[in-house]
Amino acid sequence: MKVDFDGVQAFVAVAERGSFSRAASELHLSQTALTRRIQKLETYLSLQLLNRTTRRVDLTAVGREFLPQARTLVQEMTGAVERLKDMSRHGRGQLVLACIPSMTSHVLPGLIRHYAEQHPGNQIRLHDGSSTEVSQAVLAGRADLGIAVQGDKHPDLLEQVLFADPLVFLCRSPHPLEHATSVRWADMRDTELIGVSGFMATRIFMDYQLAKHGIRLHSSYEVQHHATAINLVAAGVAGAILPSSTFKEGDRPGVRKIALVQPVVRRKVVLVRRRDNALPPAALAFLRLIEQASFKV
Repeated sequence: MKVDFDGVQAFVAVAERGSFSRAASELHLSQTALTRRIQKLETYLSLQLLNRTTRRVDLTAVGREFLPQARTLVQEMTGAVERLKDMSRHGRGQLVLACIPSMTSHVLPGLIRHYAEQHPGNQIRLHDGSSTEVSQAVLAGRADLGIAVQGDKHPDLLEQVLFADPLVFLCRSPHPLEHATSVRWADMRDTELIGVSGFMATRIFMDYQLAKHGIRLHSSYEVQHHATAINLVAAGVAGAILPSSTFKEGDRPGVRKIALVQPVVRRKVVLVRRRDNALPPAALAFLRLIEQASFKV
């Protein structure tokens, strides 16, 4: 059943103001347009709600009985619309963000803190996983936005490059390379490295460059996450090749972050969202924030 909200709103305005002219002014309508709305509602109901004379407007018995429910309907609808407008203006609501775990080391916490300061009432839900899992979460509608490493493009996803993240060498003092300002891939030939799972984009980039230089990975250690590799480096177990964004100089006593060159290898970190999906206000506010961010890795 289609509810004639315009007619109900016009009826309430006339009933409360006791005048077609005052009601029309309140609703920013002409008296003719207001009258048509009342007539359309009465025709739909097959009932007369108002008694009209040249001097005054009175409610019929049915109109008096209907007025409380009509007033409630108008108030609830008006309140709901105002709440939606408020959400849109202030970016209120819930943000669901999927991201690769490496972004939670340094890049994402600062963004989330800034977002929370601007939108203190919003709820933020984070889903961390591989780049493939991030894309799948966005495609399935389980996340509004995703932060991933650029890979094969999907036709239903929009990608926006956020920054280029170079791979670097991490080691703990004492180490033969600790005083170097940069190291080459060829320098990894005799260096024991902590391997990151082959399913991670970092491992794919690393293996490709090592293979190009005829270097086989010397390692007795393989981990699933960058944070675990950093913990092992800090413990002096071995060195590691990781994205620069995962570690900030001074995070761990004695651990050095050294540029890896010849060549410099960068992974592109991208923001992904559904091509055909309108973002809710809270996610749109985060999108605007991240588009203005300056990323230093």
